[in-house]
Parts: sequence; structure tokens; C-alpha cells
Amino acid sequence: MNPVERALRALDRAQQRHTGPAVAVGVVKKFGDDRGSLLAALITYYGFIALIPMLLLLSTVLGFVLHGHPGAQRAVVDSALADFPIIGDQLRQNVHSVHGSGLALVIGILGLLYGALGIAQVLQHAMAEVWNVPGVQRPGYWPRLARSLLLFTVLGSGLLLATAAASLVATTLSGDPARVGALILSALLNTGLCLACFRILTPKEIPWRAMLPGSVVAGPLFTVLQAFGAVLVAHQLRHATQVYGFFATVIGLLSWLFLAAQITVYAAETNVVRARRLFPRSLLQPPLTEGDERVLADIARQEERRPEQHVDVDFDDGRRHGRSEADGAGP
Repeated sequence: MNPVERALRALDRAQQRHTGPAVAVGVVKKFGDDRGSLLAALITYYGFIALIPMLLLLSTVLGFVLHGHPGAQRAVVDSALADFPIIGDQLRQNVHSVHGSGLALVIGILGLLYGALGIAQVLQHAMAEVWNVPGVQRPGYWPRLARSLLLFTVLGSGLLLATAAASLVATTLSGDPARVGALILSALLNTGLCLACFRILTPKEIPWRAMLPGSVVAGPLFTVLQAFGAVLVAHQLRHATQVYGFFATVIGLLSWLFLAAQITVYAAETNVVRARRLFPRSLLQPPLTEGDERVLADIARQEERRPEQHVDVDFDDGRRHGRSEADGAGP
């Protein structure tokens, strides 16, 4: 064993002996096992596809409903874009309604349905992948559609509640207390909203308490992303707007959405690791820990596609998790 490997194995043994580092390593490794970056990229794509038609539809509907009241239109659009730091300012300048255009309204509705239903389906797929639900046990199209509609209802209610709470804080406090109070209230609301969304997206056999750790992690992180996201994406837009124009906005928007998607997937992984005690995990193999074996067994069983098929797993250390085979067939 060379000095580098010896040092790494000493670090591995140390993290396995302490719960905090072991959970953190377990979450990161589970994220990699589930191809979390690909799941986050899918969420980002459908989020982007849904956002632009949503803004077009919002602006067009406001053009019909609030015709002759540009101040009211601007207030609603500004409120909708408030959660997009820097990017919101760019979108506010570039996304406009087509006044009186029925074609724009139809295009906006169709684009919104495609993107919104797409992101809801992808989020459900991501939660099923994170919890390693076997394909044969995953819900069909109509139950997933019902969950999607429920998700949109919860998100819409959450946004309205957040807007009302922010207005209440602004009217009762001023200065630094108002800003601090708004951040705390936003973190609490985001935590509750994450818990509700995880409940909708996660298989029903998973209890509420299993989704609380990830919600407690994701809520404050989303608040930080909303409040200080400008710092995180400013380097993407620095000097780029003058050269690339609106394309710089697209780069910044995709960066912001990808960060939000990664927070979502990591929070879900935190729920799984804590609920199933998928830690400690080994940094160097062999040997495999019990947490490693449980994760590998779950990933294998996740590939069951038919009721007639059963996937089991064996490990060389003698602890039986089963063997991969189909009913009526040999090994």
C-alpha cells in the first residue's frame, strides 16, 4: 500500500466512524450512483422550456385582462420575476406580451402545458430513481398526471402565500429587520413547500417524516439561492450581455435553474440516505460496507420491469441479497 492510498484509507475509516461526515459522504455517493447530474439536467431543461411560455402567457393574459393599466401589468410581472436575481431583470426587459393576439395565447398555453407537464413528470421520475422504486411498481400515466396537477396547485398556493407574507413583512417592518424577517419567513415557507412537494412526488409508501431532513436542507438553500443568486450567476453574465445579448440571459437562467435542480436532487438523496441508513459508505473498495451493499442491491432491483421478473443480488462476502434471475429461468 503506497502512502497516498494509506492516507486515503485512514481518511475513509475516520469518516465512517462519525455520523455527520458519514451521512454527507453517503449523500454524495448516492447522488453519483443515481446519476444525479443527469436528473438535474433533465429538470433544468423542462424548467427552462416551461418558464418562457409561462412568462409569455402571463404577459399576454395581462394584456387582455389589464388592458389600459400598464402600471398594474408591470407590478404583476415584477412580482412573478422577483425570485430570479439578475435574470429577472433581463427577462423583464426581453419578455413582452403580444397584445390582443390569440395566436400568442394559444402558443403560450401549448408551450406551458408541454413544459409544465414535462417538468412534473421528470420530477416524479427523479424521485422514483432516487428512492430506487422498481419499474414494475411505478405509477402509470394517469396517476402521474393527477400528481402533476396537484403539484401545480401546491406550488401556485405557495407562491401566493409567499407574496402575501413578503408584503406583510414589508408593511410591518423596515430596514434591516424587514430584510432579516423576510429571509427567515422565506426559509420557513420554502421548507414547508419543499415538504409538501416531496410528499406529492415521492411514492406513497414513504412516510412524511422520511422527507423532513431533505426539506430542512432545501428550504434555506432555496432562500439563499433566491436572495443571493445574483452573486452565483453574475460571472456568467459579466461582459456577456454586451456581446451575446439575450443569449447571456439564457446562460444565466440555465445556471440558476441547474443550481435549483441540484438542490432538489441532493435534498431528495438526503431523505433516502437518512431513512434507509445508507451510511457509512466506503470511499475506497474493497471492502464494501453494509451501506454500499444496500445501495447496490436497491439499484439492481430497480430494474424490474415485469411482475414475472424478480431481481436479487449476491455479494462475495456471503451475505445474501439474492441473485439476478427471471422466474422459470436459470441464473
